[in-house]
Amino acid sequence: MNVLIILGHPRVESLCGALARAYGDGARTAAAEVRQLNLSEVAFDPHVRTQSPNQQMLEPGLREARDLIVWAEHLVFVYPTWWGTLPALLKGFLDRVFTPGFAFRTCDGGTGYQGLLGGRSAQLITTMDTPPLIHRLVYRQPGRNAMARATLGFCGIHPVRSLVFGPVRGSSREQRRRWLERARHAARQLQHGRVTRWEGFRHKTRAWLRALRLQFYPMTWLAYTAGALAANPAGGVFGNPLFWLGYLCLFLLEVATVLINEQVDFPSDRDNRFFGPFTGGSRVLVDGLLSRREVAAGVALSLLAFVAATASLLVLTPGSVPVVLAVLGVLAVLAIGYTAPPLKLSYRGLGELDVAITHSLGVILCGFVFLGGPWQDPLPWLLSVPLLLAILPSITLSGIPDLEADAAAGKRTLAVRLGHRGVVRLSIVFTGLAAAAALTWELLGLAMDAYAGIGLFVVPHALWLGWLLYRRLESGNRPGRIDGLMVASLTFVLWFGLVPVLRLAG
Repeated sequence: MNVLIILGHPRVESLCGALARAYGDGARTAAAEVRQLNLSEVAFDPHVRTQSPNQQMLEPGLREARDLIVWAEHLVFVYPTWWGTLPALLKGFLDRVFTPGFAFRTCDGGTGYQGLLGGRSAQLITTMDTPPLIHRLVYRQPGRNAMARATLGFCGIHPVRSLVFGPVRGSSREQRRRWLERARHAARQLQHGRVTRWEGFRHKTRAWLRALRLQFYPMTWLAYTAGALAANPAGGVFGNPLFWLGYLCLFLLEVATVLINEQVDFPSDRDNRFFGPFTGGSRVLVDGLLSRREVAAGVALSLLAFVAATASLLVLTPGSVPVVLAVLGVLAVLAIGYTAPPLKLSYRGLGELDVAITHSLGVILCGFVFLGGPWQDPLPWLLSVPLLLAILPSITLSGIPDLEADAAAGKRTLAVRLGHRGVVRLSIVFTGLAAAAALTWELLGLAMDAYAGIGLFVVPHALWLGWLLYRRLESGNRPGRIDGLMVASLTFVLWFGLVPVLRLAG
């Protein structure tokens, strides 16, 4: 392993200097190749004097420092904590060296920035006179947060570990000896690899949570709950184990669906310039956070668990077993067929309708029949119509950021077929129809009065969303990020699940 130690103390002969040497000794014991950069010996101007740091010519010492950072797999920053953060010498070094194009770059998707120093880890070693516990609890570690999150993490360096030694003032020789040994011990751990097992476990856990895209699951739960409450007007479904077993089936099916989407949509996600929190997939495959084999294993495991949960459900349900099996089977085919061959509905211009049906009628009907309701009862069908219409604006709009990449990958979404302006117009129509359906159901008292009072929330929200869509239409903007529109359209959908659940539960 290539290890670069950057000493940020203005004096080499200091406790920080001794800690840097101790870490270097430990790293060599771990068979690492170690180089040390003493910033106090590098001649450079710490001030950015041009409009952009890239316009200021790098001094020879800084060019060498960049070469060392590129060479390194593990970066070690040793510095004193002064006034709660790093010294001016180290801050000036970062200002001059960690510049756009080298440490990070701007991009259209995600946060708008992309780190360029990935594949590296870092160790922070800092000394202070403040007791470390006070620094953590009272001052909230401003220096560590600036280095680990806003600087190194921002540039793609993960994980970033931290060692804090203090208070230095009044420390004994024996205390300092123990600090030096801790630094050596931390370096010797590099023999086990750049990432520890615990760090690897946390990294994979975060990757799997990201792959699941849990931000979209609450709407499924609300719709399913509305169906279950409609089947059991007396309430009490939340204490019924069968209710939760049924939702487990839907949850596992949704997990399998989103993971299959990651696999099939990889070409589109890879080329998508406008990915965001609601569009462009989770990007765990694109960013290399999970392998194709891992995602395939996740699909297989979730489907096996879905089959097992379904078998348990069929044993316990008070409803007709053939009906429950048929409803869940059709839902599974439509959900998985969104991207999976041979159906690949989203590639044939039917994906938006598929999502609207599965996330409204599909899950409402599941909740209804799982708890013993007859499938031919008009109640779940009536309950789902306004929700189905409310889902269509958001799922249709989600194709706008993905339009270019989807077209290149042969994915014929409505956005690809109708164009940017066409789907905005269509979303305005769907928004109006959803609001009109909700008001009609409220006035006529349909679906057990489940939509009573919804007009107070839906009408103003529909007017706001319609105004946003009209502004987008008139602006003439090209396809790109529409995060604000997605938030407005997704929250619009929530009223169509939340109000019926509260009414039916009451």
